[in-house]
Amino acid sequence: MCGIPHHAGDGPASYHPWMSDARVSESGFPVKGVYTAADLPPELDSRLGEPGGYPYTRGVYPTMYTARPWTMRQYAGFGTATESNARYHQLLEAGTMGLSVAFDLPTQMGYDSDDAIAHGEVGKVGVAIDSIEDMRLLLAGIPLDRVSTSMTINAPGSVLLLLYQLVAEENGLPGSALNGTIQNDILKEYIARGTYIFPPKPSLRLVADTFAYCRKEVPKWNTISISGYHMAEAGATPAQEIAFTLANGVEYVRAALAAGLAVDDFAPRLSFFFVARTTLLEEVAKFRAARRIWARLMRDDFGAKDPKSMMLRFHTQTAGVQLTAQQPEVNLVRVAIQGLGAVLGGTQSLHTNSFDEAIALPTEKAARLALRTQQVLAYETDLTATVDPFAGSYVVEAMTAELEAAVNGLMDRVFDHGSAVDAIEAGFQKREIEQSAYRFAQQIDAGERVVVGLNRFRIDTEEPYEPLRVDPAIEAAQAERLARLRAGRDPAAVERALAELRTAAEGDGNVLYPMREALRARATVGEVCGTLRQVWGTYRPSDSF
Repeated sequence: MCGIPHHAGDGPASYHPWMSDARVSESGFPVKGVYTAADLPPELDSRLGEPGGYPYTRGVYPTMYTARPWTMRQYAGFGTATESNARYHQLLEAGTMGLSVAFDLPTQMGYDSDDAIAHGEVGKVGVAIDSIEDMRLLLAGIPLDRVSTSMTINAPGSVLLLLYQLVAEENGLPGSALNGTIQNDILKEYIARGTYIFPPKPSLRLVADTFAYCRKEVPKWNTISISGYHMAEAGATPAQEIAFTLANGVEYVRAALAAGLAVDDFAPRLSFFFVARTTLLEEVAKFRAARRIWARLMRDDFGAKDPKSMMLRFHTQTAGVQLTAQQPEVNLVRVAIQGLGAVLGGTQSLHTNSFDEAIALPTEKAARLALRTQQVLAYETDLTATVDPFAGSYVVEAMTAELEAAVNGLMDRVFDHGSAVDAIEAGFQKREIEQSAYRFAQQIDAGERVVVGLNRFRIDTEEPYEPLRVDPAIEAAQAERLARLRAGRDPAAVERALAELRTAAEGDGNVLYPMREALRARATVGEVCGTLRQVWGTYRPSDSF
């Protein structure tokens, strides 16, 4: 208790000095103290539809969580493949339903652990994967035909997917038995994150090649997770997060169509990745608006006929940027609220952050508590008893309509540049996000937005906390593993395979097939990406923004 008397509706006693009479949502809309039927959008029934039916405002499946809960994933990966494998087994034993692999920065950028540019970053923010040998260790003992695996990897996403497939085949599992997702969303890297390798055009070609490859070779795999999460973490408002993400989605659809694919052949495997913040009502409205807009785009703009092509299926992660190093246990409360918003918004899978992630990599106990948070939501509440409990809510329906209009307006501004790529090259999305981040930081500094423990309700001394630390000796150990790999493989076979990859990259054939054979011959991630760099070059952002 804060010690201030609070009696809802009792006039001055309910007033808090840090609360303005005019509350504003994170997207900039005034939030009214009371909503009525007059605030509902016109033709509400047609905008809502039924659960599992167009325009999917109420959810992509008729029964949603009443039949089964969402997939509970926990994002994990650090140090060596062996260490990460141990954490995955711990999470599976604790009841997680799917794995979510974090890779270190050298792997994300397509460099081997012994490359000079990788120094100091090996195993730090995720697991180091240099070759098929590391992937074997990462997946040891995991039933790949029964576990859904998400891999947060973008520029070299196809490389890591192929390594995953090759290890599965070594264990007697065909590609048709595998189920999972690669993020593979390169456009948001140019906007907000920076782990790109190649320029946009060849990067889009690689994405389209992955769509075509997976349709034939790994048909149950989600070939892309179009991500707004990282833009939100960089400062995007909920409206910006959805607008820029869906604009990128349109760009990927156009690239696949230009490569000769039919929309209903690849669109059902598209998925999305969003953040869940503590502003619960706006987040619920955000997810509902996103589904409605995407359904309309796919049906009306791209002529999709398959209902699965119109369904916006998405994974959610709670907002890491909202976690504080001050009083870190309070993050348990934040994460529970954020997870609740994701579930009420109809997510298909969820990762709940650990309370200590603002300090360091999560400890085993913290990761388990994060999973337990999801399990409490799924099994101790009545959230799974009914579909879309907020349907018809005055405030949520009004917010959904406001967000839908704002997102459509922002998407129009993106496409005024010609395409999402053209807008990226003009710096539009990056500039808009930076301006929003600056405004938000100013509001926190001024105390206009309360962050408990940071700018209000602080304590003088923090309890000591021992974070998980990555052993710096990992870098030398990975270098030794790479040396043994190179000494023990057939160098002529590797060179032939890389030459075939280079030829495919210079032409217009699907590069994943020669890439797969190079990896099978024990070429490294760095060698494969280096070969493509020789042909496609590397991206250099403009200095103009």
